Amino acid sequence: MSSFTHIANDIPKSLISADLAERRKRLNSVWNGIIPGMVLVAMITGVAFSARNVSGFALFSPMILAVVAGMIHSNVLGTPAHAIAGIAFSQRRLLRFAIVLLGFQLTLGQVVAIGAGGVGIVALTLGATFVFTVTLGRLIGVDARLAQLIAAGTSICGASAIVATNIVTDARDEDVTYAVASITLFGTVAMLGFPLLAPVLGLDQHAFGLWAGASIHEVAQVIGAGFQNGTQSGEIATVAKLTRVAMLAPMVVALGLMARRKNSDQASDQSGARPPMPWFVAAFVAVVALNSLVAVPAEVKSAMALATTIMLTMGLAAMGLQADISQLRSRGLRPLALAFSAFLFIGSFSLMLVKFV
Repeated sequence: MSSFTHIANDIPKSLISADLAERRKRLNSVWNGIIPGMVLVAMITGVAFSARNVSGFALFSPMILAVVAGMIHSNVLGTPAHAIAGIAFSQRRLLRFAIVLLGFQLTLGQVVAIGAGGVGIVALTLGATFVFTVTLGRLIGVDARLAQLIAAGTSICGASAIVATNIVTDARDEDVTYAVASITLFGTVAMLGFPLLAPVLGLDQHAFGLWAGASIHEVAQVIGAGFQNGTQSGEIATVAKLTRVAMLAPMVVALGLMARRKNSDQASDQSGARPPMPWFVAAFVAVVALNSLVAVPAEVKSAMALATTIMLTMGLAAMGLQADISQLRSRGLRPLALAFSAFLFIGSFSLMLVKFV
């Protein structure tokens, strides 16, 4: 014991003080960096969840409300400089983990439940809508990255797809916000309007559920529209929509490969960044496989669904905090026209497949 005491006494006090100072510096760095921004993001997330209790706002997901609340805070009150690091952390890391957790909402058995024809309709609609939107965006002069975000949000799964796609496209925060806003607008129109069209179009519950799941943007919007037309419609619509969500992984991988090839073709320009292949896509596929092979308790799935929604909401709140309304206005009406055209295309194309295939 005396030998340990002797050794401790031989350590210069200056080294101990330097070590303590270094630890204190690291703690201060964390506090002054990540924590303030995450606290601000968490507050806005809480506002978004609370706002859904207000009459009229229940139609919107907390993710959408968080974007709006973040934009209002940023453009009215401003965003503190010491919160920027935490906001960036919420926008990048939390969103990636949220997309991985989406895998707990899907099993391969659910995909099989809608049949090969249903999967084919979903896949054809997704692919055709994405190509149509990107092509039309190029023709009318919409920035390519913004057009890809709108295409992903329309064809796959709304805000979640926009966030995942942006990890490989690396668009501006204002472009992400614009895409989320436009997708929300037309997805809400579809959620409210499509059930009214079911009897006019002569769609039974199975056909309407497949149409809603293949064409409406957000998962929550699909569920709202589907169950409004009946229980069977709601169940089929949900499965069809989750099948679209599963196709998020190959779509993001394809976009990453395209971006990497484009940069390799421009090898003479060394300033071009090499986009990373998204690790979260592989993790998403692994979670879907796990969820398909292992009986995950309902309580765990419920907890994962809540955690996913919270993290997605925090990520989108962070995006809202970094969105500049003046820059959104500078994008003009062309991206909005593109989103509207994509909305009309996916609705009519999927309806044609449901009715005649």
